[in-house]
Amino acid sequence: MSFAIVSNGFADGPAQALRDYLVSHGADVVTIFHPLTPEQGTRHHVATYTGGAQVDERTVRLPLRAPSSFVLDPFVPLLPPSVHAWFGFNPLACARGLVARRQRRARRVFLWSVDFVPDRFGRGTLQTRVYDTVDRLCCRRADARIELSEAAREGRNRRHGLAARAADAHIVPMGAWLDRVPTTRPDGFRRRSVVFLGHLVARQGVGTLLDAAALLADRGEEIEVDVIGTGPLEGELRSRATDRVTFHGYVADHREVERLLSDAAVGVAPYARAAETFTRYADPGKLKAYLAAGLPIVLTDVPPNASELASQAGAEVVADDAHALANAISHALASPEEWRARRESALTYARRFDWAMLLEDLLERLAVSPRAKPTR
Repeated sequence: MSFAIVSNGFADGPAQALRDYLVSHGADVVTIFHPLTPEQGTRHHVATYTGGAQVDERTVRLPLRAPSSFVLDPFVPLLPPSVHAWFGFNPLACARGLVARRQRRARRVFLWSVDFVPDRFGRGTLQTRVYDTVDRLCCRRADARIELSEAAREGRNRRHGLAARAADAHIVPMGAWLDRVPTTRPDGFRRRSVVFLGHLVARQGVGTLLDAAALLADRGEEIEVDVIGTGPLEGELRSRATDRVTFHGYVADHREVERLLSDAAVGVAPYARAAETFTRYADPGKLKAYLAAGLPIVLTDVPPNASELASQAGAEVVADDAHALANAISHALASPEEWRARRESALTYARRFDWAMLLEDLLERLAVSPRAKPTR
Protein backbone atom coordinates (compact mmCIF):
# COMPACT_ATOMS: atom_id res chain seq x y z
CA MET A 1 0.00 0.00 0.00
CA SER A 2 1.14 3.54 -0.77
CA PHE A 3 -0.16 6.70 0.86
CA ALA A 4 -0.18 10.47 0.44
CA ILE A 5 -0.61 12.70 3.51
CA VAL A 6 -1.32 16.37 2.77
CA SER A 7 -1.70 18.87 5.59
CA ASN A 8 -1.02 22.40 6.79
CA GLY A 9 1.12 22.87 9.86
CA PHE A 10 4.27 21.25 11.20
CA ALA A 11 3.28 20.61 14.84
CA ASP A 12 2.47 17.11 16.03
CA GLY A 13 -1.09 16.11 15.16
CA PRO A 14 -3.14 13.49 13.29
CA ALA A 15 -1.22 13.94 10.03
CA GLN A 16 2.14 13.40 11.72
CA ALA A 17 0.77 10.49 13.75
CA LEU A 18 -0.56 8.82 10.61
CA ARG A 19 2.83 9.31 8.92
CA ASP A 20 4.70 7.78 11.85
CA TYR A 21 2.32 4.81 12.03
CA LEU A 22 2.51 4.06 8.30
CA VAL A 23 6.28 4.48 8.13
CA SER A 24 6.72 2.18 11.13
CA HIS A 25 4.78 -0.47 9.20
CA GLY A 26 7.01 -0.16 6.13
CA ALA A 27 4.45 1.53 3.87
CA ASP A 28 5.40 3.81 0.99
CA VAL A 29 4.43 7.31 2.10
CA VAL A 30 4.63 10.80 0.61
CA THR A 31 3.98 13.71 2.99
CA ILE A 32 3.21 17.22 1.79
CA PHE A 33 3.22 19.77 4.62
CA HIS A 34 2.31 23.41 3.97
CA PRO A 35 2.62 26.36 6.39
CA LEU A 36 -0.48 27.02 8.50
CA THR A 37 0.37 30.35 10.15
CA PRO A 38 2.51 33.34 9.11
CA GLU A 39 5.09 32.39 11.74
CA GLN A 40 5.78 29.12 9.88
CA GLY A 41 7.35 30.97 6.98
CA THR A 42 7.21 30.26 3.26
CA ARG A 43 8.66 26.75 3.01
CA HIS A 44 6.55 23.79 1.87
CA HIS A 45 8.01 20.36 2.62
CA VAL A 46 7.62 17.20 0.54
CA ALA A 47 9.12 13.99 1.96
CA THR A 48 9.13 10.40 0.69
CA TYR A 49 9.42 7.27 2.84
CA THR A 50 10.02 3.70 1.67
CA GLY A 51 10.52 0.56 3.71
CA GLY A 52 10.42 2.40 7.02
CA ALA A 53 12.97 5.09 6.13
CA GLN A 54 12.95 8.56 4.62
CA VAL A 55 14.51 8.42 1.16
CA ASP A 56 13.90 11.95 -0.14
CA GLU A 57 12.98 15.44 1.06
CA ARG A 58 12.33 18.53 -0.98
CA THR A 59 11.57 22.08 0.10
CA VAL A 60 9.59 24.46 -2.09
CA ARG A 61 9.71 28.12 -1.17
CA LEU A 62 6.80 30.28 -2.30
CA PRO A 63 6.55 34.09 -2.11
CA LEU A 64 3.45 34.20 0.12
CA ARG A 65 2.89 33.53 3.81
CA ALA A 66 -0.17 31.83 5.26
CA PRO A 67 -3.07 32.40 4.90
CA SER A 68 -2.42 34.04 1.52
CA SER A 69 -0.29 31.04 0.52
CA PHE A 70 -3.26 28.65 0.84
CA VAL A 71 -4.27 29.34 -2.77
CA LEU A 72 -0.87 28.02 -3.92
CA ASP A 73 -0.85 24.87 -1.76
CA PRO A 74 -2.57 22.67 -4.40
CA PHE A 75 0.32 23.31 -6.79
CA VAL A 76 3.00 21.87 -4.48
CA PRO A 77 4.18 19.58 -5.95
CA LEU A 78 2.96 20.20 -9.47
CA LEU A 79 2.64 16.46 -10.16
CA PRO A 80 0.83 14.65 -7.34
CA PRO A 81 2.19 11.27 -6.20
CA SER A 82 0.53 8.11 -7.48
CA VAL A 83 -0.88 6.31 -4.42
CA HIS A 84 -3.48 3.84 -3.23
CA ALA A 85 -4.83 6.13 -0.48
CA TRP A 86 -4.81 9.93 -0.27
CA PHE A 87 -5.45 11.63 3.09
CA GLY A 88 -6.24 15.35 2.86
CA PHE A 89 -6.32 17.11 6.23
CA ASN A 90 -8.28 20.13 5.01
CA PRO A 91 -10.66 20.81 2.10
CA LEU A 92 -7.99 22.05 -0.32
CA ALA A 93 -5.75 19.07 0.42
CA CYS A 94 -8.67 16.70 -0.09
CA ALA A 95 -9.77 18.47 -3.30
CA ARG A 96 -6.29 17.96 -4.70
CA GLY A 97 -6.73 14.27 -3.94
CA LEU A 98 -10.08 14.21 -5.75
CA VAL A 99 -8.35 15.63 -8.83
CA ALA A 100 -5.64 12.98 -8.46
CA ARG A 101 -8.31 10.29 -8.24
CA ARG A 102 -9.89 11.57 -11.45
CA GLN A 103 -6.44 11.44 -13.06
CA ARG A 104 -6.08 7.84 -11.77
CA ARG A 105 -3.20 8.85 -9.53
CA ALA A 106 -5.12 8.05 -6.34
CA ARG A 107 -7.48 5.12 -5.86
CA ARG A 108 -9.22 6.30 -2.71
CA VAL A 109 -9.42 9.76 -1.15
CA PHE A 110 -10.22 10.62 2.47
CA LEU A 111 -11.04 13.95 4.10
CA TRP A 112 -9.61 14.15 7.63
CA SER A 113 -10.96 17.32 9.24
CA VAL A 114 -8.88 18.51 12.19
CA ASP A 115 -11.37 21.21 13.23
CA PHE A 116 -14.72 22.78 12.46
CA VAL A 117 -15.79 26.39 12.88
CA PRO A 118 -18.86 28.05 11.38
CA ASP A 119 -18.14 31.14 9.27
CA ARG A 120 -14.44 30.37 9.23
CA PHE A 121 -13.42 33.63 7.60
CA GLY A 122 -16.32 35.75 8.83
CA ARG A 123 -20.04 35.59 8.19
CA GLY A 124 -20.98 36.01 4.55
CA THR A 125 -17.45 36.74 3.30
CA LEU A 126 -16.24 35.50 -0.07
CA GLN A 127 -13.51 33.46 1.61
CA THR A 128 -16.05 31.68 3.82
CA ARG A 129 -18.34 30.92 0.88
CA VAL A 130 -15.43 29.47 -1.12
CA TYR A 131 -14.25 27.43 1.88
CA ASP A 132 -17.74 26.04 2.49
CA THR A 133 -18.14 25.14 -1.18
CA VAL A 134 -14.91 23.15 -1.26
CA ASP A 135 -15.56 21.55 2.13
CA ARG A 136 -19.07 20.48 1.11
CA LEU A 137 -17.75 19.06 -2.16
CA CYS A 138 -15.12 17.01 -0.35
CA CYS A 139 -17.62 15.71 2.22
CA ARG A 140 -19.80 14.43 -0.62
CA ARG A 141 -17.13 13.15 -3.02
CA ALA A 142 -14.49 11.65 -0.71
CA ASP A 143 -14.54 7.91 -0.12
CA ALA A 144 -14.86 8.60 3.61
CA ARG A 145 -14.34 11.43 6.07
CA ILE A 146 -12.78 11.50 9.53
CA GLU A 147 -13.83 13.92 12.29
CA LEU A 148 -12.19 14.54 15.67
CA SER A 149 -15.46 14.69 17.63
CA GLU A 150 -19.20 14.11 17.44
CA ALA A 151 -19.68 17.87 17.86
CA ALA A 152 -17.59 18.53 14.75
CA ARG A 153 -19.39 15.87 12.70
CA GLU A 154 -22.82 17.21 13.68
CA GLY A 155 -21.76 20.82 13.15
CA ARG A 156 -20.39 20.12 9.66
CA ASN A 157 -23.44 18.07 8.72
CA ARG A 158 -25.74 20.95 9.73
CA ARG A 159 -23.57 23.55 8.02
CA HIS A 160 -23.52 21.76 4.68
CA GLY A 161 -26.91 20.06 4.83
CA LEU A 162 -25.24 16.68 4.56
CA ALA A 163 -27.32 13.53 4.57
CA ALA A 164 -27.22 10.32 2.56
CA ARG A 165 -24.96 11.76 -0.12
CA ALA A 166 -22.20 12.55 2.34
CA ALA A 167 -19.23 10.23 2.71
CA ASP A 168 -19.22 7.90 5.68
CA ALA A 169 -17.94 9.82 8.70
CA HIS A 170 -15.67 8.14 11.26
CA ILE A 171 -14.81 9.67 14.64
CA VAL A 172 -11.12 9.47 15.53
CA PRO A 173 -10.15 11.60 18.55
CA MET A 174 -6.72 13.07 19.11
CA GLY A 175 -4.29 10.50 20.46
CA ALA A 176 -0.83 10.17 21.94
CA TRP A 177 2.08 7.75 21.56
CA LEU A 178 1.77 6.21 25.00
CA ASP A 179 4.71 3.86 24.52
CA ARG A 180 7.15 6.74 24.15
CA VAL A 181 5.72 9.60 26.23
CA PRO A 182 7.57 10.33 29.49
CA THR A 183 5.26 10.90 32.45
CA THR A 184 5.38 13.09 35.52
CA ARG A 185 7.07 11.64 38.59
CA PRO A 186 4.87 10.69 41.56
CA ASP A 187 6.33 13.69 43.42
CA GLY A 188 6.07 16.02 40.42
CA PHE A 189 3.84 18.40 42.36
CA ARG A 190 6.93 19.61 44.23
CA ARG A 191 8.12 21.55 41.17
CA ARG A 192 5.10 23.89 41.32
CA SER A 193 5.39 24.27 37.56
CA VAL A 194 2.44 25.05 35.29
CA VAL A 195 2.67 24.43 31.55
CA PHE A 196 0.75 25.81 28.57
CA LEU A 197 1.07 24.28 25.10
CA GLY A 198 -0.44 25.95 22.06
CA HIS A 199 -0.72 28.84 19.62
CA LEU A 200 -0.30 32.26 21.21
CA VAL A 201 -3.54 33.89 20.12
CA ALA A 202 -6.30 35.52 22.17
CA ARG A 203 -8.69 32.56 22.11
CA GLN A 204 -6.12 30.35 23.88
CA GLY A 205 -6.25 32.47 27.03
CA VAL A 206 -2.53 32.75 27.72
CA GLY A 207 -3.03 36.30 28.97
CA THR A 208 -5.44 34.94 31.59
CA LEU A 209 -2.76 32.48 32.69
CA LEU A 210 -0.22 35.29 33.17
CA ASP A 211 -2.76 37.25 35.20
CA ALA A 212 -3.46 34.17 37.32
CA ALA A 213 0.26 33.68 37.96
CA ALA A 214 0.52 37.31 39.08
CA LEU A 215 -2.43 36.85 41.46
CA LEU A 216 -0.78 33.79 42.98
CA ALA A 217 2.48 35.69 43.41
CA ASP A 218 0.61 38.47 45.23
CA ARG A 219 -0.68 35.79 47.63
CA GLY A 220 2.84 34.50 48.20
CA GLU A 221 2.20 31.36 46.11
CA GLU A 222 4.97 31.50 43.55
CA ILE A 223 4.71 29.16 40.55
CA GLU A 224 6.86 28.60 37.50
CA VAL A 225 5.11 28.92 34.13
CA ASP A 226 6.34 27.27 30.92
CA VAL A 227 4.78 28.49 27.67
CA ILE A 228 5.40 26.22 24.67
CA GLY A 229 4.42 27.67 21.32
CA THR A 230 4.50 30.85 19.31
CA GLY A 231 2.03 33.18 17.66
CA PRO A 232 1.13 36.80 16.99
CA LEU A 233 0.76 37.65 20.70
CA GLU A 234 4.17 36.35 21.75
CA GLY A 235 5.83 39.79 21.90
CA GLU A 236 3.00 41.31 23.95
CA LEU A 237 2.89 38.35 26.33
CA ARG A 238 6.63 38.41 26.86
CA SER A 239 6.47 42.10 27.77
CA ARG A 240 3.87 41.32 30.47
CA ALA A 241 5.55 38.26 31.94
CA THR A 242 7.67 38.05 35.06
CA ASP A 243 10.99 36.23 35.30
CA ARG A 244 9.10 33.15 36.51
CA VAL A 245 7.57 32.68 33.05
CA THR A 246 9.70 30.88 30.44
CA PHE A 247 8.76 31.16 26.78
CA HIS A 248 10.13 28.20 24.83
CA GLY A 249 8.79 29.35 21.45
CA TYR A 250 7.99 26.82 18.75
CA VAL A 251 9.58 23.46 19.63
CA ALA A 252 9.97 21.43 16.43
CA ASP A 253 10.84 18.12 18.11
CA HIS A 254 7.68 16.83 19.76
CA ARG A 255 9.73 14.55 21.99
CA GLU A 256 11.21 17.67 23.55
CA VAL A 257 7.67 18.97 24.03
CA GLU A 258 6.80 15.71 25.78
CA ARG A 259 9.84 16.07 28.05
CA LEU A 260 8.84 19.60 29.02
CA LEU A 261 5.31 18.43 29.83
CA SER A 262 6.59 15.60 32.02
CA ASP A 263 8.62 18.12 34.03
CA ALA A 264 5.51 20.16 34.91
CA ALA A 265 2.95 19.68 37.69
CA VAL A 266 -0.23 21.10 36.10
CA GLY A 267 -1.35 21.51 32.48
CA VAL A 268 -3.57 24.51 31.72
CA ALA A 269 -5.98 25.19 28.85
CA PRO A 270 -7.71 28.51 29.68
CA TYR A 271 -9.63 28.86 26.40
CA ALA A 272 -11.51 32.12 26.05
CA ARG A 273 -15.26 31.54 25.90
CA ALA A 274 -15.64 33.37 22.59
CA ALA A 275 -18.50 31.99 20.51
CA GLU A 276 -16.46 31.84 17.31
CA THR A 277 -13.67 29.59 18.59
CA PHE A 278 -13.37 26.26 16.74
CA THR A 279 -12.33 24.60 20.02
CA ARG A 280 -16.05 24.18 20.80
CA TYR A 281 -16.13 21.49 18.10
CA ALA A 282 -12.58 20.16 18.45
CA ASP A 283 -10.63 17.59 20.40
CA PRO A 284 -7.58 19.70 21.29
CA GLY A 285 -4.30 17.84 20.97
CA LYS A 286 -2.75 19.62 23.92
CA LEU A 287 -5.26 18.00 26.28
CA LYS A 288 -4.26 14.51 25.15
CA ALA A 289 -0.59 15.48 25.51
CA TYR A 290 -1.25 16.66 29.07
CA LEU A 291 -3.13 13.45 29.90
CA ALA A 292 -0.43 11.21 28.42
CA ALA A 293 2.12 12.98 30.62
CA GLY A 294 -0.04 12.40 33.71
CA LEU A 295 -0.73 16.08 34.31
CA PRO A 296 -3.74 17.24 36.29
CA ILE A 297 -5.54 19.64 33.93
CA VAL A 298 -7.22 22.98 34.59
CA LEU A 299 -9.39 24.19 31.71
CA THR A 300 -12.44 26.22 30.80
CA ASP A 301 -15.59 24.54 29.49
CA VAL A 302 -14.94 25.39 25.83
CA PRO A 303 -13.84 21.94 24.49
CA PRO A 304 -16.77 19.54 24.04
CA ASN A 305 -15.08 16.91 26.24
CA ALA A 306 -14.41 19.26 29.19
CA SER A 307 -17.07 17.71 31.47
CA GLU A 308 -15.90 14.18 30.64
CA LEU A 309 -12.32 15.13 31.53
CA ALA A 310 -13.56 16.52 34.83
CA SER A 311 -15.54 13.39 35.71
CA GLN A 312 -13.08 10.77 34.49
CA ALA A 313 -9.58 12.23 34.00
CA GLY A 314 -8.90 14.30 37.10
CA ALA A 315 -9.41 17.67 35.37
CA GLU A 316 -10.98 20.76 36.90
CA VAL A 317 -13.23 23.02 34.84
CA VAL A 318 -13.13 26.71 35.76
CA ALA A 319 -14.64 29.99 34.62
CA ASP A 320 -12.86 32.08 32.00
CA ASP A 321 -11.40 34.33 34.68
CA ALA A 322 -7.92 34.88 36.15
CA HIS A 323 -9.13 34.54 39.77
CA ALA A 324 -10.85 31.22 39.03
CA LEU A 325 -7.78 29.94 37.20
CA ALA A 326 -5.47 31.00 40.04
CA ASN A 327 -7.68 29.27 42.61
CA ALA A 328 -7.75 26.06 40.56
CA ILE A 329 -3.96 26.01 40.13
CA SER A 330 -3.53 26.59 43.86
CA HIS A 331 -6.02 23.80 44.60
CA ALA A 332 -4.22 21.38 42.27
CA LEU A 333 -0.95 21.87 44.14
CA ALA A 334 -2.34 22.05 47.69
CA SER A 335 -2.62 18.33 48.46
CA PRO A 336 0.04 15.78 47.42
CA GLU A 337 -2.48 12.95 47.85
CA GLU A 338 -5.11 14.59 45.67
CA TRP A 339 -2.49 15.55 43.07
CA ARG A 340 -1.33 11.92 42.85
CA ALA A 341 -4.93 10.73 42.50
CA ARG A 342 -5.56 13.20 39.66
CA ARG A 343 -2.29 12.12 38.02
CA GLU A 344 -3.39 8.48 38.10
CA SER A 345 -6.82 9.39 36.70
CA ALA A 346 -5.16 11.25 33.82
CA LEU A 347 -2.89 8.32 32.97
CA THR A 348 -5.72 5.80 33.16
CA TYR A 349 -7.98 7.89 30.94
CA ALA A 350 -5.17 8.43 28.41
CA ARG A 351 -4.92 4.69 27.73
CA ARG A 352 -8.04 4.95 25.55
CA PHE A 353 -6.23 7.21 23.11
CA ASP A 354 -3.08 5.39 22.08
CA TRP A 355 -2.33 6.40 18.48
CA ALA A 356 -1.26 2.85 17.60
CA MET A 357 -4.68 1.51 18.58
CA LEU A 358 -6.72 4.37 17.08
CA LEU A 359 -4.95 4.30 13.72
CA GLU A 360 -4.94 0.52 13.37
CA ASP A 361 -8.69 0.47 13.94
CA LEU A 362 -9.38 3.33 11.50
CA LEU A 363 -7.27 1.94 8.66
CA GLU A 364 -8.93 -1.45 9.04
CA ARG A 365 -12.34 0.20 8.80
CA LEU A 366 -11.26 2.15 5.72
CA ALA A 367 -9.78 -1.05 4.17
CA VAL A 368 -6.40 0.63 3.64
CA SER A 369 -4.34 -1.10 6.30
CA PRO A 370 -0.61 -1.02 5.43
CA ARG A 371 -0.60 -4.76 6.07
CA ALA A 372 -3.25 -5.41 3.42
CA LYS A 373 -2.72 -6.02 -0.28
CA PRO A 374 -4.13 -3.14 -2.33
CA THR A 375 -7.36 -3.81 -4.20
CA ARG A 376 -7.29 -3.41 -7.95
